[in-house]
Amino acid sequence: MKEKRDEWIAEQPQLDFAWFFFLDETWASTNMTRTHGRCPLGQRLVMSAPHGHWKTTAFVVALTLQGLVAPTVVDGR
Repeated sequence: MKEKRDEWIAEQPQLDFAWFFFLDETWASTNMTRTHGRCPLGQRLVMSAPHGHWKTTAFVVALTLQGLVAPTVVDGR
């Protein structure tokens, strides 16, 4: 196994990184709303937040040396 690892490390400088694609995924959910906030002293804080209808949205993209490729937004439940 050490031989294979050493070969892989030795070959890395010859790799053409223009052909590499790295997949990345992130998400946001409506239940990520703040539970606390700030307002001026003596005033009531009024904020809106969705209640009971949680939604999740995922963002998937391929990263390359040239930039982002094939961004996709997936709506969840």
